[in-house]
Amino acid sequence: MNVACDKTTQSRIRAVIEQALSEDIGTGDVTTLCIVPEHQFQTARLLAKEDGIIAGMDIVKETFAAAGDLVVFSPSVKDGERVTAGQDIARVCGPSRVILSAERTVLNILQRMSGIATATGEFVKAVAGTSAVILDTRKTTPGLRFLDKLAVKIGGGQNHRFGLFDMVLIKENHISSAGSISEAVNRIRRCVSDDMQIEVEVKNIDELREALDLNVDRILLDNMPDKEMEKAVQIAGGLVPLEASGNVTLERVRQIAGTGVDYISVGSLTHSVKALDISLLMEQPGV
Repeated sequence: MNVACDKTTQSRIRAVIEQALSEDIGTGDVTTLCIVPEHQFQTARLLAKEDGIIAGMDIVKETFAAAGDLVVFSPSVKDGERVTAGQDIARVCGPSRVILSAERTVLNILQRMSGIATATGEFVKAVAGTSAVILDTRKTTPGLRFLDKLAVKIGGGQNHRFGLFDMVLIKENHISSAGSISEAVNRIRRCVSDDMQIEVEVKNIDELREALDLNVDRILLDNMPDKEMEKAVQIAGGLVPLEASGNVTLERVRQIAGTGVDYISVGSLTHSVKALDISLLMEQPGV
């Protein structure tokens, strides 16, 4: 697999592929096994049916390989490339049974990842020329976070923390439990190493001022009106990166970026994304 990630990530992606294939094929693809001769070979093409950004080609190749032997996957485009409706994006040659049995899993992965990359690309384009960076969130489909976050990067965005373990994000409920932002940060600093980044969520300017005094690594402005975010940027003065979050839409994101925030996190990139329409079309045997 040529996915640009560490061995642990690659291992987990393979586990996702194996689980997805097992979930769909189970004890066997009864329709294909009854209809398609065992030694029949065919060629298929993957076709984009709408415009978008392709993501997941290496994972599709890995999925076909995991489904069976002798499949040759030949992509026509690379991850991150834009395609138009009607464009061929890959050809697949190999045993007909393997191609047909892997078809739905391949399309589920490719369509979802390409949909995420396409949506991310739209947000990145909308804030072009500003200093704002588009981030994803943890609002991913359970079990698919590696693929979802990889697709965001392919689409031109950046990843926020992967999970609850690799960065501290003190949110409203944590602050309520601790009694104050200051006490929450103090408890964190007694518990984690100095190299663990700490981000604090604030709802208003008073909380912002409190967080600024604590020398944290990033401050999240939660559902703040644009004018209040502009004021927050002025008060922070570039000393601490600011992240805007909450009700971020494509129509509004440019306006948010205009407030001067450093990051904008967008949950919709992964929690309610529309899959890109892609089809797999089998050619006649021997074609």
